[in-house]
Amino acid sequence: MEVKDFLINEHATMLEAMALLDKVAKKVLFVERDDKFVAAITDGDIRRWILKKGNLDAQVKDIANYDPKFIYENEKSSSHEKMLELSIEALPILTEQGDLVSVVLWNDSEVKKKKTLQLPVVIMAGGFGTRLYPYTRILPKPLIPIGDIPIAEHIINRFHEEGSKDFHLIVNHKKNMIKAYFNEIDRDYNVYYADENEPLGTGGGLSLLKGKINSTFVLTNCDILIEEDYEKIYNYHKKEGNLVTMVCSLKNIKIPYGVVEIGDNGEIESMKEKPEFSFFTNTGMYIVEAKVIEELEENKSIGFPDIIEKYQQNGEKIGVFPISEQAWLDMGQLDEMEKMRKRLEKNES
Repeated sequence: MEVKDFLINEHATMLEAMALLDKVAKKVLFVERDDKFVAAITDGDIRRWILKKGNLDAQVKDIANYDPKFIYENEKSSSHEKMLELSIEALPILTEQGDLVSVVLWNDSEVKKKKTLQLPVVIMAGGFGTRLYPYTRILPKPLIPIGDIPIAEHIINRFHEEGSKDFHLIVNHKKNMIKAYFNEIDRDYNVYYADENEPLGTGGGLSLLKGKINSTFVLTNCDILIEEDYEKIYNYHKKEGNLVTMVCSLKNIKIPYGVVEIGDNGEIESMKEKPEFSFFTNTGMYIVEAKVIEELEENKSIGFPDIIEKYQQNGEKIGVFPISEQAWLDMGQLDEMEKMRKRLEKNES
């Protein structure tokens, strides 16, 4: 990867920075002014800005760190030690005149972390998957293959790689097929099942886990993948003292038409040609404290967003962890399922 791939102008927008971070996939960009390296901006800098300001119209110069870490060319031999000390993935190398000449990156094998997450993971695997007909007329949604393995196994593998060993599947539709699949494969993690006798929504099924989970846990839909550092999300949840932390993804939508605003007198007030809108949306993944399970009414159908709203009204702390658009893979619809398959094939290759 070349130096220019990491560069972004300080007058670029935050949305442009997020898109470039997705492209380089190294969590850091280097900021230029008049072709000179002046600052650095990370995904963490952007996340903190969003959580503090909630403003998507910012420029890079509003967010970037203008006191960045770097080393000079004659110090390049100590670059990896410096990166380890600073816990960073990329380190800029400057000439004595301050020109950016190269970027040192961690080798992927060197940055693999210890498996420390160890959170129980609850997967809502009981839905009918009507948006994925005709596939779900034959297979339950958790077993729809994305490449060589089903989506539920992709989800489990992601968390298992981070250290989680206990997985609770809340099952209903075609549940025996789900159980048969996971009982037959070779695995070094535990899969437990909670049977819904009737649909209980994305939140009500948690009541079936009373007495089975007594620690902070992950709750996730069975049709999404989040490509983010799960431990980072968990640490943020704990640091903020949240009862629930909702993982939210940036979403950019371009309207393929000219949009017209009409005033009270029937005249045109304004026109926008193919406007773009950016906002954050719920991905369907949460970090949750165990008391949410214990306080649920048994066998009552309720959505998890409704549970969150109830706790908010009672003054409990509910947080948001924002991620980029490319970090959320959703197979809830047929066209999105194909996009997920292509992304996973590309990543694995």
